[in-house]
Amino acid sequence: MTTTAVPASRSSSIKWYWVAVGLLLAQIVILYMMGRVPICECGYVKLFEPGVNTPGNSQHIADWYTPSHIIHGFLFYGFAWLLFRSKPLSFRLSLAVLVEAAWELLENSPIIIDRYRTATMALGYSGDSILNSAMDTVFMIVGFFFAARVPVWLTILIAIFFEIFTGWLIRDNLTLNVLMLVWPVDAVKEWQNALPGA
Repeated sequence: MTTTAVPASRSSSIKWYWVAVGLLLAQIVILYMMGRVPICECGYVKLFEPGVNTPGNSQHIADWYTPSHIIHGFLFYGFAWLLFRSKPLSFRLSLAVLVEAAWELLENSPIIIDRYRTATMALGYSGDSILNSAMDTVFMIVGFFFAARVPVWLTILIAIFFEIFTGWLIRDNLTLNVLMLVWPVDAVKEWQNALPGA
């Protein structure tokens, strides 16, 4: 009886995929230890939460900030390709999951939650549910794999579309979110807060 050995490169690649899975699980466990709620306190799970400044925002599977996390995947793929193009895709994915998971943990820390409340349009933001935070990382992974498989121009076009569309629809997007978190602009905050239903 003969056994087929797994090539070393393939074995290494599979190992890094498991590392990515482990990082996502670690994110979930740490969020639980931080006291985050598993799902929306409303007691049910929605596929998509259409409200922006509503109690259900950042609590369900997807919301209007999901495109930002897909763009994270685009960006992380691009940076990983520039810095580690000789490494397997699975290694670069693990790095992307590490960065995204670290951000999700920081985003749900009291200092960043307070920052969102005072400097951005997210006046009632109280942090993500564990489900929503984990899905943010999953959507980043979707964006990462998408960017790995399509032409660069298409990835850029979709990122621009996401930014323009969400900017128009909810007066917020990845660019504005980063701007208002790092360097708040009063005029932008006033414009965002004038959104009907905000």
